[in-house]
Amino acid sequence: MPIQINAIQRRIQWIEYLETLNGSFDENSQRILAKLRAEITLETVEVLIHHLRFCGAMPEQYSHDSSQEKLYSKYTDSVVSETLSAIGLSSIVVDARADSADVQARGSDFSLVADAKAFRLSCTAKNQKDFKVQALDGWRGGLDYAILVCPIYQLPTRLSQIYYQAIARNVCIISYPHLAVLVALALRRGVKQAELTLHKILKIVATLHPSKNAVDYWTGINRTLVKFLDKDANIWTTEKTASIESLEAVKQESLRYLQSERNRLLALSHQEALDALIRSYRIDSRAAQIRSVEHGELLREE
Repeated sequence: MPIQINAIQRRIQWIEYLETLNGSFDENSQRILAKLRAEITLETVEVLIHHLRFCGAMPEQYSHDSSQEKLYSKYTDSVVSETLSAIGLSSIVVDARADSADVQARGSDFSLVADAKAFRLSCTAKNQKDFKVQALDGWRGGLDYAILVCPIYQLPTRLSQIYYQAIARNVCIISYPHLAVLVALALRRGVKQAELTLHKILKIVATLHPSKNAVDYWTGINRTLVKFLDKDANIWTTEKTASIESLEAVKQESLRYLQSERNRLLALSHQEALDALIRSYRIDSRAAQIRSVEHGELLREE
C-alpha cells in the first residue's frame, strides 16, 4: 500500500480540523477519538495505516505549547490506542495529563502502557529526556510492558543512552512503521497473529544485551518482526518504502508552510513587523505576569 493522495489529503484535513476545535481540552479529546473511530468504521482499520505513516510529524504551523500542539499529541495517543485495538488488544486513552502513560492496553495474556511521540521536522537536538524512557518504566505500574512509539526518522541512529535505558528497563521503543506492519498483518492473517507478533517483539527487548548501539537494538526488533511475518514479509518491505515516501511528503508540507511564513513576513509594513516581533517575544504577556506577582502574607507572624 504505497502512499496515496487521499492519505496526504487526510493528513491536511486533520491538521485543519484540530485548528477548529474550541471546546475544553477534555471535550476536544473525546471529539478527536470519536472522529478517528468514525473513520475506521467507515473505511475499515486500513485507515489507521495512513495515520501511522504521518502522525509522528508535528505540524510546523502549530506553535510550541499551543492548544493545537497539545491536541495533536492527544490525536497521536488516539491513533496508537486504536492501533492496539485493531491488532487484538483492549485499549484506552488515559485521561490523566501528566505523570502517567497516555495509553493502557491488555492482550490475551499480557498488558502494557504506551506513550506516543511526535516531533516537528525543524526540531534540532533531542536528548534522552525528550523520550522519557525512565518515566515510562515507572508509569507501567503493575502492567507487564511499556512501549514508546516514535517516528523512526527522529530516533538516534548511532549511539544513544535511550537504547541502553530501554533494554535495561525493559521498555520497548518501537516506530510508527512497525505498528503499521502489525495492522497490515492483522488485516491479512487475523488479530491473533498480529497480537502474537507484538508480544514476541515486546519479549525480545529484555533479552538484548544492554548497549547504546542503535543498530544492535533495531536489528533485534526487526529480525523478530520479519521472523513472525514469515511468508508475509513483503508487508515490511512495503512499509519501509512508505515510511520514506511519507517523510518526503511531510518535508514538502513543512517547507511550504515556512515559505508561506517567509512571504507573509516580507509583506509586512515596518510597524506590522515590529508588532509581530514584540508578540514573538511575548513582551506584553510577560509584563502582565510580572505586574500580577504579589508578596502575599507568608511572612506574617500570626
